[in-house]
Amino acid sequence: MHPQNGQQHEATGDQDNQGSDCLNRAHKVEEHKLVCNLSSLTEFILMGVTRQPELQAPLFGVFLIIYAIIVVGNLGMITLTQVDSRLHTPMYFFIKHLAFMDLGNSTVICPKMLVNFTADQNSISYYACATPLAFFLMLIICEFFVLSVVAYDRYLAICNPLLYNVIMSQRLCHVLVGIPYLYSTFQTLMFTIKIVILTFCAISHFYCDDVPLLLMLGSNVQKIELLIILFSAFNLISSLLVVLVSYIMILIAVFRMHSAEGRKKAFSTCGSHLMVVVVFYGSLLFMYMQSNFTRSFDTDKMASVFYTS
Repeated sequence: MHPQNGQQHEATGDQDNQGSDCLNRAHKVEEHKLVCNLSSLTEFILMGVTRQPELQAPLFGVFLIIYAIIVVGNLGMITLTQVDSRLHTPMYFFIKHLAFMDLGNSTVICPKMLVNFTADQNSISYYACATPLAFFLMLIICEFFVLSVVAYDRYLAICNPLLYNVIMSQRLCHVLVGIPYLYSTFQTLMFTIKIVILTFCAISHFYCDDVPLLLMLGSNVQKIELLIILFSAFNLISSLLVVLVSYIMILIAVFRMHSAEGRKKAFSTCGSHLMVVVVFYGSLLFMYMQSNFTRSFDTDKMASVFYTS
């Protein structure tokens, strides 16, 4: 009797072990299917500027007008600086590239945003999200440093007018613009590749940006989040420092001028650039310096409109 009972217990134990193995294998299969389903996402959802249907049509009209003005204005500036030989100066060379970056940023974002105002499903494919993200990052990072280059150019023109043409040669102008393009391309490839290989399905924004994407990912983003914080801080602080130092030196030189006409001329050459700097850096500081506890997607969207338009 006892040997038979032992054999029965062993058989029952073997069956339990086999059953648990089957369950483990089944769980592994289900986990594998889940991972495959998550990793095979082909499109994402852009939540848009607003979820209120009654605001879709008015916002479509407003942003269409803004985008048309941006395209006409920047294309006109690029064409004019290219055609008119009197504008073949270092300052207008840098302004031409700023116009190109502004046009590029708006073109990357606005057309899709306008389509989403009229579409029921604001979806975007995987590559259609990764490509605008790459171009947006490249152009926005490049704009940081070209704005600081313009500030340095104005400093040389006002504080060292006799040496301006000697220092700001054509070769130096190309170097001062080429380095930001190369540097921003390096950062863009690094961040875009790291971000798009991760999994997410809904973006609470009206375009593909790095911060909203990371907030949607939730976990396993500490490394790339740290990289973005470090590089963003370096880009912001270094370029803003050049702008601040340049304008401090300009102000010192202007206050030393005895001629009121000379002061007026100096301020007029810097006024438009200074306004762009205030709007650009102000909106970025407002958006990226918020903590996670006080961050609001709606305020982020409104701030984004200022530096992407």
